[in-house]
Amino acid sequence: MAASVLSAEHFHDEGAATKFIEARIWPEGPVCPRCGETARIGRLNGKTTKIGQCKCYVCRKPFAVTVGTVMESSHIPLHIWLQAMHLLCSSKKGISSNQLHRTLGVTLKSAWFLSHRIREAMRSIGMEPMGGAGEIVEIDETFIGRKQGEMIRRGYSHKHAVMSLIERRPEGARVRSFHVSGTAAADLLPIIRVHVSPETHIMTDEAGQYSRLNRFFAAHDFTNHSAGEYVRGNVHINTAEGYYSVFKRGMVGIYQHCAEHHLHRYVAEYDFRYNNRVRLGVDDQARTDAAIKGAAGKRLTYRTTVGAAEA
Repeated sequence: MAASVLSAEHFHDEGAATKFIEARIWPEGPVCPRCGETARIGRLNGKTTKIGQCKCYVCRKPFAVTVGTVMESSHIPLHIWLQAMHLLCSSKKGISSNQLHRTLGVTLKSAWFLSHRIREAMRSIGMEPMGGAGEIVEIDETFIGRKQGEMIRRGYSHKHAVMSLIERRPEGARVRSFHVSGTAAADLLPIIRVHVSPETHIMTDEAGQYSRLNRFFAAHDFTNHSAGEYVRGNVHINTAEGYYSVFKRGMVGIYQHCAEHHLHRYVAEYDFRYNNRVRLGVDDQARTDAAIKGAAGKRLTYRTTVGAAEA
């Protein structure tokens, strides 16, 4: 019988956890987060020194691998951080803060904040436009939850809107999603034009907000869902529908409620797992490694998350 993945040393020992994180954030050795120095750096090994402490002899400041990451100033041990990252990265539909609280033995408040910091590590930055000449990008939107103070009514006006761009690739599709304020052309078109190359072949459903896309892109085809048409040759948005099937099962079944000002982080979480899935050759460990690398250069303080309902 194979040993449990979570039995690895770095999930239980603080020294091993520190080395594990350093190997991913500092693959070529320590880097001062303040001045960028890589040569004149020493390890601090005093009896009262915290594990992993270094000192830069250029700016004269001490630091550790967590400085400048989502883990900075956290009182939660790094081996618990690694457990939480692995659980969140390996759970296809997500894992709730209540479940993390029970599994890891931390307070509910800590589990909630921990999960939001990990979602921040999953968030992509500096993305190039999708598509290109001869490439296909599917565009669709879905609706989730209920806006604060809104009464439930027919249609979707009381729900939060999420738009996704799905780039078809031979090795497997990639997704980029956005929490949008509405689904009118004025809400969606500026985002689409920034994130999709003009040479791209766009595919959507028959929704009116997409009717002008052929003015800005090489081609635009759509299927008429209201008439029962879902596929016409290679024209469809079934890839986007498949992505939403996992996204909505997770948001409704696992998280159940999400405050609007946190929705962008949950969207980033599902995009991250979809873009780092087994179909693309990324297993649970490699996905967790990617999240650790993504933690660098990001901070999420309690002040920026306070006031939200538990999700």
